[in-house]
Amino acid sequence: MLAAGALAASTAMAAAQDGGQLNIYNWGNYTSPEMIEKFEEETGITVTVTDFDSNDTALTRIRAGGHGFDIVVPSNNYVPIWVEAGLLQELDPEEIPNMANIAERWRDVPWDPNRTHTVPWQWGTTGVIVNTSVYEGDIDTSAIFLDPPDELKGKINVIPEMTDVMNMTVRYVGGEQCTEDRDILRQARDKLVEAKQHWIALDYGTVDAYAAGDIAAGVYWNGASMRARLQNEDLAYGYPKEGYPIWMDSAAILTDAQNTENAKKFLNFVLEPENAAMISEFARYANGVEGSDEFMPEDMTTAPEIVVAPEHEEAAYFSVTCPAETQQLYTQIWTELLR
Repeated sequence: MLAAGALAASTAMAAAQDGGQLNIYNWGNYTSPEMIEKFEEETGITVTVTDFDSNDTALTRIRAGGHGFDIVVPSNNYVPIWVEAGLLQELDPEEIPNMANIAERWRDVPWDPNRTHTVPWQWGTTGVIVNTSVYEGDIDTSAIFLDPPDELKGKINVIPEMTDVMNMTVRYVGGEQCTEDRDILRQARDKLVEAKQHWIALDYGTVDAYAAGDIAAGVYWNGASMRARLQNEDLAYGYPKEGYPIWMDSAAILTDAQNTENAKKFLNFVLEPENAAMISEFARYANGVEGSDEFMPEDMTTAPEIVVAPEHEEAAYFSVTCPAETQQLYTQIWTELLR
């Protein structure tokens, strides 16, 4: 026992002496501080996490260069754009052996076949959140933010994630995601411009604002909605019957990373089931790592924001990468909306 203890202490000391830096660029309020602390203690690597608020923000900053980041966490429908632009390193499973822990469902995915560039971080849905003490009507509809009832006008927040909001609006007016139908896109643009007068903000970091009752409704992600509901039981998450997206965010190493070896250690670390569960416990999303269930918080196994009821399953669609032309049209509409 003494020899084993000495060996463990020696191994931990050697790991701590590896040292160095690691700079992560991730969605805001999405990285478990406890998980980062554990990684730093085990490796001696100092981690800095910088937030972004949308896929477009992240992509624009990295394309501009001179950013200093090693790891980025884009959503599935943006990963092909990053890969095609040559912004992500290829991953070698021999250097990241815990890639074997990726759940079968998430191993060979359309946006990153055979996981050549990314590993799972978290996955979930985008829907609507409503304070039921303010509004008692149907919440399973995108009308909450596009044709809001009087009780919610002036109390609505919309996440600044262009593709999700655009596709939810396109579905609301009768189209399909990534449509190139100009008539449908005109209807979507007009609906968004008309609805915006009833919004209070386009912001992503609003868990506390919902919990405090400062915002009564909006477009939000399921995990963040659960975190808000745990602080305010009047909050409820709705699954728009017109259609709502399923997505997965994945971690990748940037081509111009300055700390590539440390980045590989981190990706391997987050693919350990217990560490993946730490991210889920903080962010309140599922993670895509086999064996993590036994470490997951019990309340996530029954949470209405996490467990999709059968009656809501048909309205779900998996986010895809829109063709360049559609992306350009979406961007034009979004730019007009933000004026």
